[in-house]
Amino acid sequence: MSTMSRTYSADELRDLGFGSVVAQEQQIRLLNRDGSFNVAREGLSFWNSLSSYHALLTMSWTRFISLMTVAYLLVNAVFALAFMMCGPGALENETTHQSAKFLEEYFFSVHTFATIGYGYIVPKSLAANVVVTLEALVGLLAFALATGLIFARFSRPTAKILYSDSAVISPYRGITAFQFRITNGRSNQLIEVAAEVLLSKFEMVDGKSIRRFYPLTLERNRVTFFPLTWTVVHPIDDASPLKGLSREELAASHAEFLILLTGIDETFSQTVHSRSSYRTDEVIWNAKFANVFSGMQQRLLTVDMGRFHEVEQVQT
Repeated sequence: MSTMSRTYSADELRDLGFGSVVAQEQQIRLLNRDGSFNVAREGLSFWNSLSSYHALLTMSWTRFISLMTVAYLLVNAVFALAFMMCGPGALENETTHQSAKFLEEYFFSVHTFATIGYGYIVPKSLAANVVVTLEALVGLLAFALATGLIFARFSRPTAKILYSDSAVISPYRGITAFQFRITNGRSNQLIEVAAEVLLSKFEMVDGKSIRRFYPLTLERNRVTFFPLTWTVVHPIDDASPLKGLSREELAASHAEFLILLTGIDETFSQTVHSRSSYRTDEVIWNAKFANVFSGMQQRLLTVDMGRFHEVEQVQT
């Protein structure tokens, strides 16, 4: 049996993994400003698509703490009901008043689950001791799991790169250039930061509107140290796919500038990533970024982050 290998065109190799279906959609934004993709997958069953560990690591801290709190309360409620099902006299020193019995057994479950053991109420029957044994095991496993998840969330290296609200196209060394500004949003240090920028726009090919992807050559695509801000610059020279395009032509082609940053987190010595994009309505023409350097203070170069997103119009 013989196999035939397919030869891919240059455009297919540059589709970045979005595929030909996405290439036909004009209204969809490929990459949001926060780095997320506008993709929804359907048809997979809940259990096939479930990734609880990944979800617990990537959800916000507010949602994570809320979920852990709700789970803790529910587990203790379940064991409180289990103690009630053991019948009267299963727990010694418990009240006989029905309205207060559930609360007493709920707090007894809390003491057992957390291995506190105040000793006011103790299991008396065989059924109650079995429930206590089971709850002690669940408590140990639950605290071990919660400790591992919290440690993994704290130790997982992530990048917090701040992107300027707008990109600019402005005069640059006798020509024009597409530019945007980035900085590290944390106090940790990133090294060997590399940038890759691609232009996505629609072109008419054989009467059809097709999305094409073009890598943009950068004046500098890597910085060894990243303690300040970095203005990423793509000179619009004769080899640039932006050469000769006006603001109206870029808007009509649904252009989008896709950005991928990689760097090494010095604290963890691991590679971190960041993504974002700019659409044509987020690009300001004939403008430059405001100066964020406010001089030396106590032998330290000071950066005014309050002006990080500011742009100034260029007189042409």
